[in-house]
Amino acid sequence: MSGPGAGLDGVAITVDDSAVIVRAGGAPLRVLSSAVVGGGLVEARTLVNLHVDNDHGCADPEGMVAAFAARRGLPGPVVGLLTAAWTERAVIAEAHEGAFAARVVSTVGLSHPIAAGHTGALAWHASTINVIAVVTGDPEPAALVNAVATIAEVKVDRLRAAGLVDPEGRPATGTATDAVAVAATGLGPRARFGGPASELGAAIAKAARASLEQGVREWLQRAAGRRAIP
Repeated sequence: MSGPGAGLDGVAITVDDSAVIVRAGGAPLRVLSSAVVGGGLVEARTLVNLHVDNDHGCADPEGMVAAFAARRGLPGPVVGLLTAAWTERAVIAEAHEGAFAARVVSTVGLSHPIAAGHTGALAWHASTINVIAVVTGDPEPAALVNAVATIAEVKVDRLRAAGLVDPEGRPATGTATDAVAVAATGLGPRARFGGPASELGAAIAKAARASLEQGVREWLQRAAGRRAIP
């Protein structure tokens, strides 16, 4: 492939009922994330969004992710997220803008909606909306922070459009312990900005919108079907 998407050619995303796995094809990915394992600004060869049971205590996330990576033979360093959403229903979307491309994979579960600024502190449990974005180019750290905020904007927009509310009836902004990771290949131009009006951010926002829109819609459809069962 030539053009802005060429930098994603070596990145492999696999989805099954155990996890979503993102593997770098060559050099490590530069990752900024809120991941429970390997979070912050790091380099990683693998990102894992690991499925756990909804009532799992997750007392040792580092051990869980390390054991899974060892079983699958995944190269380190590893960034690990946990989710109670069904990983086999993850939605992958790709978008291009200018010189940049983004591939987003999200897992969506909406059982614990919250309204940021209204909902108080809650007990930690496995994240229910997890978003991983892989992008071409060489973003500056500030651009990666911008990109994380861009994904959050898209998530809130899609939840509002779907009419999701928290238990008090307030418009939901997310679920109790969502997580996000943005991983850059380093292949392509430098990026100073990652907001939705930048080329990098626009590519991320378009891919995130397509992925989350489908994930939210399908979750709500499944939930409606469960309620219809007498």
